[in-house]
Amino acid sequence: MKNLLYILFALCFLQVSFAQNPNRTFVSSETTKAGYKVVVQDGVYVIKLYNKSIVETTFIPKGEQENPESHAVVLKDYTPFSNISDTPEAMVLNSEGVSVIIKKSPFQIQYAYKGQPLISEKDGYSKTDEGEAIQFNLDDTEVLYGGGARALGMNRRGHRLQLYNRAHYGYETHSELMNFTLPIVMSSKQYMIHFDNAPIGYLDLDSKQDNSLTYETISGRKTYQVIASDSWEDIIDNYTQLTGKQPMPPRWALGNFSSRFGYHSEAETRATIAKFKAEEIPVDAVILDLYWFGKEVQGTMGNLAFDTDSFPTPERMIKDFDKEGVNTILITEPFVLTTSNRWEEAVEQDVLAKDSLGQPYTYDFFFGNTGLIDIYSKSGFDWFSNIYKDVFEMGVSGIWGDLGEPEVHPKALLHATGTADEVHNVYGHDWARLVYESSLSADSKMRPFVLMRAGYSGSQRYGLIPWSGDVNRTWGGLQSQPEIALQMGMQGLGYMHSDLGGFAGDNLDDELYVRWLQYGVFQPIYRPHAQEDVPSEPVFRNEHAKNLARKAIRLRYALLPYNYNLAFQNHKKGTPLMRPLFFEHPKDVTYQNLANTYYWGDSFLVSPILEAGVKTHEVIFPKNNMWFDFYTDEKIEGGQTKTVSVVENSIPTYVKGGAFIPMAKRMQNTKSYTGHNLLLHYYHDASITSSSSQLYNDDGETLNAFEKGKYERLNFSYSQHKKGMQFVFKDDVGPAYKVDSKTIQLIIHNMETAPASIKKGKKELAFTYDKHTHILEVPLIWEVDSELEIKIIL
Repeated sequence: MKNLLYILFALCFLQVSFAQNPNRTFVSSETTKAGYKVVVQDGVYVIKLYNKSIVETTFIPKGEQENPESHAVVLKDYTPFSNISDTPEAMVLNSEGVSVIIKKSPFQIQYAYKGQPLISEKDGYSKTDEGEAIQFNLDDTEVLYGGGARALGMNRRGHRLQLYNRAHYGYETHSELMNFTLPIVMSSKQYMIHFDNAPIGYLDLDSKQDNSLTYETISGRKTYQVIASDSWEDIIDNYTQLTGKQPMPPRWALGNFSSRFGYHSEAETRATIAKFKAEEIPVDAVILDLYWFGKEVQGTMGNLAFDTDSFPTPERMIKDFDKEGVNTILITEPFVLTTSNRWEEAVEQDVLAKDSLGQPYTYDFFFGNTGLIDIYSKSGFDWFSNIYKDVFEMGVSGIWGDLGEPEVHPKALLHATGTADEVHNVYGHDWARLVYESSLSADSKMRPFVLMRAGYSGSQRYGLIPWSGDVNRTWGGLQSQPEIALQMGMQGLGYMHSDLGGFAGDNLDDELYVRWLQYGVFQPIYRPHAQEDVPSEPVFRNEHAKNLARKAIRLRYALLPYNYNLAFQNHKKGTPLMRPLFFEHPKDVTYQNLANTYYWGDSFLVSPILEAGVKTHEVIFPKNNMWFDFYTDEKIEGGQTKTVSVVENSIPTYVKGGAFIPMAKRMQNTKSYTGHNLLLHYYHDASITSSSSQLYNDDGETLNAFEKGKYERLNFSYSQHKKGMQFVFKDDVGPAYKVDSKTIQLIIHNMETAPASIKKGKKELAFTYDKHTHILEVPLIWEVDSELEIKIIL
């Protein structure tokens, strides 16, 4: 009976009028060890099922051999289709989720999820004047996302997007091409297509308005994966299972960075960090830009060693900073200038990409006459790796990889594995792998930190932390940032962030600066950075701006427990830290194009101020929830758009009713944080009868701490009972983790009346209740080797 239903479904699907390639004819088919093979007159389709949500299709043109090498895919295991139905009209490859329908005449491949049509090949694979293409049918209702980092609006349908990583200096509200182009398309019908190929090309998202989606490329694999599931969370989980999960970052990476272009000397760097401490503004890292290896911007790139005239005692400086809880990060680039100290060494050791005669390919760009390190040759890879090992052994905590598109990459340049255009998009991806592996080679127990300006699909598995490039220091520059971060998070790169305050230009606008830093509290990485004409560090701004920035940065640190748990969710399931509203409300069309209000994790609703002089602001409050103003506790019912007043010292931020928000006490940096002393806020509402939350904790630095059992997960639950309410705390402790008792200040919001009593078992507990704020506070000591149960009698 089940097979008959599948066949009936397939035949109904086939009746849908979709365009198809009339020149391709079915010849034969057979089951293989890894999946299913379909022979057509001009080649072979190989179809493989990874799991019920992921199916992969490869076309191998006649006369070509299959290329099994993927830059992106790490998942190796396949699963058989649950059954295969074969009729004269079609074959249906069934699973509990994604199914593949192969129409025999005229030939066409179609995809469905749980009986609902997703997408179908139109022309399928074809040759073009520029190379090759794979074309699909769309329906006219689909909203399309993807293609990497762009500033185009959330719905990217109607654009033909170039797949060629390129910097866009000084962009604002519109940018069609940026540093991270990704061969990924996502549909409002809740499916994703990943084109599993590295060479350059285009994604045409129905630019001709003929309901077609086309992937175009100059060469390479004709492979794509279709991913579908019941939720966006599951789709992203499956995509990052396919291409690799983001490792947990070191906990300090969630703190504040001191960064600019750039610190000219050791004395200036030390003085800057000392000023953060004197001003009581938290800081966890300092980034050294170009001047660490040379006094001038031009002519020194490729030195890749401290200029000991400007930085006379770099190892001591790094160690001194480390003692204070400040981590040192160095910028590096993949270019070795002919004027650099290492040019002769690079030539002698065969480090550089070549010209057609086998000589180092040299060319001019902004920084000077240069060669490019060929990370695809063993000699180039090893040489670069050894440089990184040296600086890691000095105590450097992380590497900033800049210009890694590569910024200038001549077509005639040759790498050991192919042409410039064949590896251009994955150069930053493979460079990130080199840095990641070099860090582990220097210290296999510590988590690498890899800040990169370019990458490709799957780069998250190398711990890559992306940023949105050289954005203009204007309101227009700020306005594009939520869209870029939200899109990239949905495409697996959950740590996309911006240079807080903006990078390009000498615009000294304190209101813009403060609003950008306030937005930064609720973006993945908190890193003010700018050209040195205007200071990016709050310690060098005027008193008013500095005080507002200090408040924002302290809030960022107060949210460390909550944010670290978001990092764990991202590590385990790929879940973005920043989430568009449609992430939780996929069927609501009003949320499909919205980027200026978003979820931070699953408990916060954030609506940043993106214009000057704003006094009021419209906020969309998602339905089916009660919301509380994070700063005033004002209660707002979901399902409405409300005009709210705007204040100077914060941006509109709301907490979902029933949420647990764990917070930390004040700190100068994360080195002093253990997770054993918490402020646990609960947002009570009578409409919520039960709620639960989980908080992940470990030492903040051990690589694969969860997988090694060196962790704990604190479980908090709330439930109503006839006399009041009950809270239960349980600790799930990894087998290799040493537990400590917890000091918790339980803070319950929206309590209309004081409780009659609060009990732990039969013991009465002390509490305080503020009748003006309606906040109840209960101090607790929790011995986590046992369950803690608190009953509040009303």
